[in-house]
Amino acid sequence: MTDGSWITLISVAVTILFMLGTPVLLVIFYWVIGCSFVIGLPIDNTGNELLNVFSKGFALLAMPLFILTGDLINQSGIARRLSDFAYSCLGWLRGGLSMAAIAACGLFAAISGSNSATTATIGSMLHPEMVKGGYDERFSAATAAAGGTVGIIIPPSIIFIVYGFLMNLPISELFIAGIVPGAMMVLAMMTAAFIICTINGWGYLIKLSPLRVIKTAIGAWLGFFAIGLVLWGIYTGKFSPTEAAGVTVGFCIIVGMISYPLNKIMGDNPDTPVEEKSIASMFVVEGFTLTSLPNVVSRSAQITGILVPLIAVSVAMQQVMSSLGAKEVIGDFVTGMGGYHAVLFTSMVIVFITGMILESLPVTIILAPILAPIAASVGIDPIHFAVIFLVGASIGFITPPYGLNLYVASGVTGVPYFRLLRYIVPYLIALISTWMLVALTPSLSLYLVELAR
Repeated sequence: MTDGSWITLISVAVTILFMLGTPVLLVIFYWVIGCSFVIGLPIDNTGNELLNVFSKGFALLAMPLFILTGDLINQSGIARRLSDFAYSCLGWLRGGLSMAAIAACGLFAAISGSNSATTATIGSMLHPEMVKGGYDERFSAATAAAGGTVGIIIPPSIIFIVYGFLMNLPISELFIAGIVPGAMMVLAMMTAAFIICTINGWGYLIKLSPLRVIKTAIGAWLGFFAIGLVLWGIYTGKFSPTEAAGVTVGFCIIVGMISYPLNKIMGDNPDTPVEEKSIASMFVVEGFTLTSLPNVVSRSAQITGILVPLIAVSVAMQQVMSSLGAKEVIGDFVTGMGGYHAVLFTSMVIVFITGMILESLPVTIILAPILAPIAASVGIDPIHFAVIFLVGASIGFITPPYGLNLYVASGVTGVPYFRLLRYIVPYLIALISTWMLVALTPSLSLYLVELAR
């Protein structure tokens, strides 16, 4: 039996395991070990690659910290305040609550940097409210899943950190480049939600009240401050993305632990006037206790424990694929397509198709080192290509059969996976249209970067 036959057999076997529900981490690991045996790569080489990722990946330290930030702002009540503000601004439009859910995803993403955390948090908070408000439960769950895609585009972004680490690009510049495309994704999905809800007559309208907008904006001030703290610190060079993540975690812990006793004191004191309680609640969030903090940290550690090993094993997979000549095959295929636009769109198709069956981290780790140099050779700016690549990878979160956000939304809302697919199509159309526009207009990604340099 030839090496090619063995590798084909191994690939078929792990594909079957993946379809049977085996975690993608184990699927990739089994493939790496099996192929290493076939082509004669020492197994300790795989171990060394895994250790190198952990020992040399200082930039990756920001990942667990931003994941923890997402859990902290959810636990403290900051996320609820941000969603209330979004609804007060958009509730007067048909489908306003669904649009507010997408806007809340954008605000949450600007602190957490995680797509799954964004989907889980906003979905669990607003799905019940949308169902009560007359929205179809399938559409509500699909909205949470789609909104979560901006979690890795709007800075700070975990996947931008990984991409910058792999390709030796300034992470702060990648963050800046993601601002406009991320905002465009939010607006495109809000437009899709408005059209769907208008056609179906979903959602109860509320009166646009400037007083309510101001009140909820004041109530969400801590969330806005956290967003501003991250962006100001990174873009002024006061601290690195990793340091920014640490500062934000510290800020969220302080806010949460100070707010809880203040709320308790006001709530337990019968002599406190209702008006004072109402005013105070605008400036203080719900908070949390010291005893609840370990559970929050444990939940974040579980997510980190899934993502970081996946990065490490994907790097090992990249080495095996390089030994098999996959880099040359893919490179020759893409290069053979022609010039600038041919390489650009061929790369986008490859990213889109791969994103349908793999999570964004392995897609990035495996394909970025192959496609990015080819794109640079035909004149595509590395920062611009990074944004194109990662917007495409983010769309993979809602493309079957993998579609991680679809599984997350299904889990937090209770709506079966396959029932979401009908209402995810309009969001896919909106996101793909935005992706094409970003790809064809480099200034959307690079204008702010040039201003910041």
